[in-house]
Amino acid sequence: MIKVITTVLLCLVIQTGYSQNKGVEKSIYNVQTGFLGIWINNEYRLFNEISLRTEIGLDTGLRGCSDCDTDYALAPVITLEPRWYYNIDKRNSLNKGKNNSANFIALAIKYHPDWFVISNADYSQVANQIAIIPKWGIRRNIGTSNFNYEAGLGIGYKFYLDENFSEATADLHLRIGYTFK
Repeated sequence: MIKVITTVLLCLVIQTGYSQNKGVEKSIYNVQTGFLGIWINNEYRLFNEISLRTEIGLDTGLRGCSDCDTDYALAPVITLEPRWYYNIDKRNSLNKGKNNSANFIALAIKYHPDWFVISNADYSQVANQIAIIPKWGIRRNIGTSNFNYEAGLGIGYKFYLDENFSEATADLHLRIGYTFK
């Protein structure tokens, strides 16, 4: 798995080495919310088309059945995500690339620590886990403002650290947020 990740990142670095347009923003901060949580993140430019997104937030989980109450939980998540904005140069040439508003391919590395859980159910907990999920996404500004929306989809693996167990997992996100420069 490490060899695959290294190869993908190396290919992205080589591909963007010849770009000469403005590319992604140097550093931007975002606050985002969606149906399944709230997050604060920073995107830092590594190369013209590649940024490194660091994020901390609260992911939401729901559990329910037809004859019982619905339980919810908010658990902390820390994310490290290199992103390749593959059409940022084209969008910048059309003056539409503000605040990294472009399509992207990312490799999300999410850590859910067992620090605390906010829940309406007694004795809720989250197992220590790391998820590695390659994904595709889209990010767009709303009009000419700093408000934006973002959607992404990916399938990867989740590793439970205390149990030495792994399983397939999916990442589907739809968020709305605000960008600070």
